[in-house]
Amino acid sequence: MTKVISNTSPLLYLYQIGAIKWLPKLFDEIWTPDAVKSELLAGRGKGYDVPNPDDFTWLQVINPKYVVLLDDMLARRTAKAAGLQVWGTSKVLLEAKSQWLVDKVEPYVTGLNNAGMWVSAEVKYRILVLAGESE
Repeated sequence: MTKVISNTSPLLYLYQIGAIKWLPKLFDEIWTPDAVKSELLAGRGKGYDVPNPDDFTWLQVINPKYVVLLDDMLARRTAKAAGLQVWGTSKVLLEAKSQWLVDKVEPYVTGLNNAGMWVSAEVKYRILVLAGESE
């Protein structure tokens, strides 16, 4: 068994079909960001039939202090909606430069294209501007 982090929809849908009680049987720990709790409580306040996170002692509401690395746009939007901090590959490159791990990010951006990650000319330009390598 393992730990799991849930956004709003699994909690909502499992609750609505009477299956939310399975979570503590399937996972050692169930975490959800504070933003999810707020979203659920706002729904309850409007009269929707949504779970009250406070009713589930096994649900740990947390304010994560970590970064999720995602490039897929749908996954990024989902993670952001759940209150998570999201970085993509290009952000890792920019952060590496700001921490003096590399002198230039341009060779790495070019390397991404060579590795199969499509980076448009516009995105490459924006990355280089942010890195201070282009005007």
